[in-house]
Amino acid sequence: MFKHLNKDLPASVVVFFVALPLCLGIALASGAPLFSGVIAGIIGGIVVGALSGSSVGVSGPAAGLAVIVLSAIASLGKYEYFLVAVVIGGAIQILLGVLKAGVIGYYFPSSVIKGMLAGIGIIIFLKQFSVAFGLSDDYEFFDYNLPSMLENIVIAWQNLSLGTLSITLVSIGIMLFWSSVLEKKHQIFKIIPGPLVAVVVGILFKLFVDDSSLLGISDSNLVSVPVPDNLSDFIGQFTFPDFSIITSTQVWVVGFTIAVVASLETLLSVEATDKLDPRKRVTPTNRELLAQGTGNMLSGFIGGLPITQVVVRSSANIQSGGRTKMSAILHAVWLLLAVVFIPNLLNLIPLAVLAGVLFIVGFKLAKPSLFASMFKLGSSQFLPFIVTVLGIVLTDLLTGIGLGLLVGLAVVLINSFKNSHFLHTIRSEEGLEKYIKMTLAEEVTFFNKGAILKSLNEIEPDTNLEIDIRKSKFLDYDILEILQDFAIKAKNRNINIVIVSKLGEFENPSSYTKFFNINSEY
Repeated sequence: MFKHLNKDLPASVVVFFVALPLCLGIALASGAPLFSGVIAGIIGGIVVGALSGSSVGVSGPAAGLAVIVLSAIASLGKYEYFLVAVVIGGAIQILLGVLKAGVIGYYFPSSVIKGMLAGIGIIIFLKQFSVAFGLSDDYEFFDYNLPSMLENIVIAWQNLSLGTLSITLVSIGIMLFWSSVLEKKHQIFKIIPGPLVAVVVGILFKLFVDDSSLLGISDSNLVSVPVPDNLSDFIGQFTFPDFSIITSTQVWVVGFTIAVVASLETLLSVEATDKLDPRKRVTPTNRELLAQGTGNMLSGFIGGLPITQVVVRSSANIQSGGRTKMSAILHAVWLLLAVVFIPNLLNLIPLAVLAGVLFIVGFKLAKPSLFASMFKLGSSQFLPFIVTVLGIVLTDLLTGIGLGLLVGLAVVLINSFKNSHFLHTIRSEEGLEKYIKMTLAEEVTFFNKGAILKSLNEIEPDTNLEIDIRKSKFLDYDILEILQDFAIKAKNRNINIVIVSKLGEFENPSSYTKFFNINSEY
């Protein structure tokens, strides 16, 4: 693990600078103590990094869970109750790993997953406006009621902090200019991340602009992590779960939600990270679930946010030359040292800078090009995607995902109805005889009953029907029953049936079930 330390050490520093503003920003977006984001980052690096089978993946608090955390803390009543749900979620993830459920991510349509991330991105984006304007935490900038929304905009304009709004816009400008222009000019700009530069500018802005001036930033609009005087003070700033709520159904629902969404986001990140890895190493997914579950249980026990593997940090690690998991572990060590030795410096960071970081994160998750590309893929991809997005934004995460899955299932059923068979009609030269060939699909199940039955009933009398099943690997018993029933009707309508299989032609429709052997080669 120390073999590539010359590569892993500089990579860990870059990942640290990327992770620090994200840890604080995601905690801010989650409505949780800012220190909880740092705890999750430390555990994600040291504990999950050590247990994971991923060489370049980096774990920590994820933007995709911010909306769940925000609503869960509000619904459960206090943060200590929410931590119980994090512990439960971690335990469920460990169980999923033991049950070898690492393939679970493959059973969710990519359109729904992309819709989930886009919906979360929109909510993260919208939630930052109150921070960018320097308004109080409980201020709701957006309302689904248009008159209330207009009233809120007027109130926001009257109470905004010009200094906070200015540093938000400056931070966004720095990050966009850094990524779109400077990083293409020289390698040094890829090593120094744009969010770190925005943080430094924000700190300098706070230090050199008078708080009482028009552009001043009040202390209430700054990061606030505890400043320990000694080791016992540092230990005292950790929050512990209140297990008195363990019998509540609601906390188990939240825990299950965290487990499912965190596992999905992790498995998708693992897939993306493995593709980015220049050495194309494959991460064992079941081991990853065990590592993530262990990390989440520990994070919940000491006051941290839920953890997942994160594409942003993992890609930064890869781009910076990280070779082994040591880079992920070391980045967490730097996080730990920062909160122990330089908390006063962290407390000079304006929250507006973190809002700027989250504006960029939210936009990247829900960028317009994603909507355009999903639209171009056709209704089968776009409908589940857009329903998931709207469901999440207008209701909640689970409802949105559920609606997206239902639409996705409906699309599959409709396509299955359309594509169960193919009909080809030929008339003889005299025009007296009619020949129809029906070719059945590779798999034909009860979902296809309606389409096949409709086609059979539309066949005219005095027709020669050939049913080609040479491509079929599975025929449901329901389909066999349809063919048996139609064989009786066919006699009365003078329809001659021939079945073409790999075993040859078959002309005895009265005993189809003896001929067909389910799941065998026909």
